[in-house]
Amino acid sequence: MGTKSIFSKIIQNIDLTFFISILYLLFIGIIAIYSASSNVDNPTKYITTQFIALSIGLVGMIFLAGFNYQYYKHFGKFIYILSCLLLVSVLIFGSVHKGTKGWFDLPFFSFQPVEITKIMLILSLAAFIDKHWNEISKLSIFVKTLCITLGHFALIMLQPDFSSTLSYFPVTLVLLYVAGARLLHIFSVVLYGSLAVLIPLLVTFFKLQPQLLQSNKLLNFFVTAPSNWHNSVIILGSIVLIILLIKWFLNKLRIPMGWAYPIIFLSIILAGSFSSVVVNKSLKEYQRKRLIVFLKPEIDSRGAGYNIIQSKIAIGSGKFSGKKFFKGTQTQLGFLPEQRTDFIFSVIGEEGGYILAQLTILFYFLFIWRALVVAKQAKDRFGSLVAMGIATMFAFYAIINLGMVMGLMPVTGLPLLLLSYGGSSILSSMFAIGILISIHIRRFY
Repeated sequence: MGTKSIFSKIIQNIDLTFFISILYLLFIGIIAIYSASSNVDNPTKYITTQFIALSIGLVGMIFLAGFNYQYYKHFGKFIYILSCLLLVSVLIFGSVHKGTKGWFDLPFFSFQPVEITKIMLILSLAAFIDKHWNEISKLSIFVKTLCITLGHFALIMLQPDFSSTLSYFPVTLVLLYVAGARLLHIFSVVLYGSLAVLIPLLVTFFKLQPQLLQSNKLLNFFVTAPSNWHNSVIILGSIVLIILLIKWFLNKLRIPMGWAYPIIFLSIILAGSFSSVVVNKSLKEYQRKRLIVFLKPEIDSRGAGYNIIQSKIAIGSGKFSGKKFFKGTQTQLGFLPEQRTDFIFSVIGEEGGYILAQLTILFYFLFIWRALVVAKQAKDRFGSLVAMGIATMFAFYAIINLGMVMGLMPVTGLPLLLLSYGGSSILSSMFAIGILISIHIRRFY
């Protein structure tokens, strides 16, 4: 198949809604980045870097759109091994940026391999799940799938870069759900992950409010439990007793309940509780505060809550029509933190107002919707799984980032893909779009 025929097929089968959505998001992102950079010494530096990365990304997108995505299925193991080698290499040869050893400093630019490896993981997961499609309800296959993700998770946490791992499990669980994995297995993972993450965050939240702990002895008992083995034993013993009482009560009602479910449930609680200690130690104090302070930013208004407060002020001050680009006070005076990356939507909200902010959300919704349509119309299971994984990744990033800048979600450090500044981020996004186009144009042949 020649290059000319590939281009003609791309043009003939292009999804206009998908294409226009991407163009809008890239365009508004460039404008917002340029506006957010106008108050620095070299304002053209960031926009030039973004343009170069976008240009390389467009070339990669066209190449991947022309490449038959079905070949990835046959090299799933190789892709996964290569992705792990990239993550190991950056631990050995990488440079430290903001406390994370996750960058390759090349002569003319820096590159963050985790942005590319997350796409490689989706390809590897899709290949494995497609191969074991008829066995996905088995616990052994479910665990093996999770282990594929855990391999990446462990290597990235060694950097450490907690925010880059956040999309991994939602993507994995969505693919498992689509493939027909048992809901009990999925629920178990969700419960385990929730306990492992929420326990240290809630402890941090209440420690920021010592007056509550002093006035409430029971609350103080629970908050100090992770660092007090005596309190921990009492809480876990109480949980065991509650589970046994529930089992006894159900048996009295003649509702049969074996020992398997109570034991599994208790094991998950124990594993999640012990893992919360590991998570607590792996997160720095400022990271824990950033992840939980969105519930009440004023408890640390000059520290972890500062970003959220300034973001909400910026978005709110934009009102209906905005202050116009290059004229937003929060943005131009530098009050808004990380305005080119994590809080790019706050710039759009302040300077473009409610109209432009809602239009941006609308086009993002259209983009994800058309990605889901690609998954639905894919020629084969593998293509459908890959498209679903990519759509889930974009959706997760968008939900977390938009919720974060509005004070509805924790400050996680996740960018708004296609809009936020970042060469590695825009490259991986364009590559992912190229794969989506490849799946879409091959649905009929």
